[in-house]
Amino acid sequence: MTDGIILIDKPAEMTSFGVVARIRRVLTQAAQKKVKVGHTGTLDPFATGLMILVIGKECKNAEQYSKLDKVYEATFLLGQISTTGDPEGELTEVSNRQPTADEIEAALAKFKGPIMQRPPIFSAIKIDGKRAYKLARDGQEVEIPERQITVHSLDMIDYSYPNLRIRTHVSSGTYIRSLGVDIGAVLGTGAYCTTLRRLKIAQYTIADAQQLADFGISN
Repeated sequence: MTDGIILIDKPAEMTSFGVVARIRRVLTQAAQKKVKVGHTGTLDPFATGLMILVIGKECKNAEQYSKLDKVYEATFLLGQISTTGDPEGELTEVSNRQPTADEIEAALAKFKGPIMQRPPIFSAIKIDGKRAYKLARDGQEVEIPERQITVHSLDMIDYSYPNLRIRTHVSSGTYIRSLGVDIGAVLGTGAYCTTLRRLKIAQYTIADAQQLADFGISN
């Protein structure tokens, strides 16, 4: 393939840019010429799931794919917070209080519909041309303004303290890590995201995605 899209199931512990680079190398070798490959929205290294890669001439339409709604499943660990909102950050104990399932449902209800959300400082958002996470890692003060996103649905799949598993359908630009942090704040327990999997991007589903192994790529 030298033009079009490829659906990939990103494995954990690999960056989105790493996925792009590996697929580019395979396609370039197969075509015996340089093939342009881009992504339409990153997933954090710890996260897994659906990525839409744009190939060749389709790269010019990357922004159209990035604006599509997405569906995720995630696990939030209650009782602690993380500097990055995920397992890679420095953890701090907050509370050992165990909310009831009813309290969880009430907290989730506060985040349905159009809401304001502040993206995490450890993100790929650019500030004055530099990635926010690079500035944060350099010890610089990073302030990212809130922005409006839409949570179309947010459902509890399972709750066994301290683990809360949810499924959510959200608009483009939503950070699930931030959602977990904000839910933890409402509960008064703190929380951070321990697992994250993207299942759908609009009509594109994880069931139709290929594994890197299908391209002869090992993790």
